[in-house]
Amino acid sequence: GGEEAMPEWRAIFGAALPHIDVRWWSDPTLPREDVHYALVWEPPPGFLARLVNLKLIVSSGAGVDHLTQDPDLPRHVPIVKMGAPEAAARMAEYVLAAVLFHHRRFHHFVDAQRRRQWARVETTEAANRVVGVMGLGTLGAAAATALRTTGFRVRGWSRNAKTLDGIETFAGRDGFDAFLDGTEILVCLLAATPETEGIVNAATLARLPGGACVVNAARGSHVVLPDLIAALDSGHIAAATLDVFETEPLPADDPAWAHPRILITPHVASTAGRQARGRFVIEAIRAFEAGETLPNQYDPARGY
Repeated sequence: GGEEAMPEWRAIFGAALPHIDVRWWSDPTLPREDVHYALVWEPPPGFLARLVNLKLIVSSGAGVDHLTQDPDLPRHVPIVKMGAPEAAARMAEYVLAAVLFHHRRFHHFVDAQRRRQWARVETTEAANRVVGVMGLGTLGAAAATALRTTGFRVRGWSRNAKTLDGIETFAGRDGFDAFLDGTEILVCLLAATPETEGIVNAATLARLPGGACVVNAARGSHVVLPDLIAALDSGHIAAATLDVFETEPLPADDPAWAHPRILITPHVASTAGRQARGRFVIEAIRAFEAGETLPNQYDPARGY
C-alpha cells in the first residue's frame, strides 16, 4: 500500500523494534544519513545511493530486478528478498487456482457464457494431466508441491538440478526441451535474469503439445506477449493466465485485455498481508543486528 499504510507499518515495527523510527520514503524531513534499513519496491533510480549509511535493503517482493536495474545501486549493501512463508503459500494458491481453471477448461466456459452457449467440453482427471513448473525456488517448490498434492503429474525445470519429492525434475539448457515435451500446462515462476528474459517465446510454445495452456506469475519479461498471442490465435495454445507484464499497470490499449482466452490478474499472485511481510522484515533486521546469516539473501553471482 501507499503512504496511507504508514500507521500500520509503524505499529508492526514499533512493537518488535522500538529502537527504529519508521518513515515514508518521500518524507521531506527524512534525515538521509540516519537511514540504515530500506524496505522498498521500485525505488526511484539513485534514491538508495543517497542513503549514505544504508546497511540493509529489503525488497518488498520476491524479485530484485527492480533494484538491480538502478545503475547507482549501492552494490556493497546486502539485499534480502521478501521471503514471508505466507508469500509462498499465496503463490501456491494462485498457481493451483490458475492450473485448475485451465485443467477443467473454465476458459472455454467463460467464452461460452459470453455467447450464452450451454457448451459442454471433455476434460480428464488431474492424474492424467502433466503440469510443468519453470523455476523451483521457494515459490516454485511450494507451487509444484501443491499441484502434486492435488493429484497432477508434476515436473519442474530449474537452472541447476533440484530434487523434489514425487516431482520429475529437469535442469539447464540440456533438460529444457525434454521438460517442455508433453507439458500440457506450463507455469512460469522463474527469477528475472538476462538468461530467462523472453524464455516463453515462439520456439518454447511450439514445443508444447497442441492445446497446452500457459500461466505466468513471475515477470512480464519472461513471456514474449506477441508470440503468445500468435500461438493462441493459431489454436496451438488453448489459453493463458497472466499476472505480470512488461508495463504495469497494463496499458488500456494492450491487445491482451481484449483477448478471449487470456485471463489477466493485476500482479497479485503471491502478495502476503502486511503483518506477514512485517514479521519477515523484522526477522531480517534482527538477524542483521545479531551478525547472523540473512534470510533469503540475493546472490549477485546467480542473479537472484
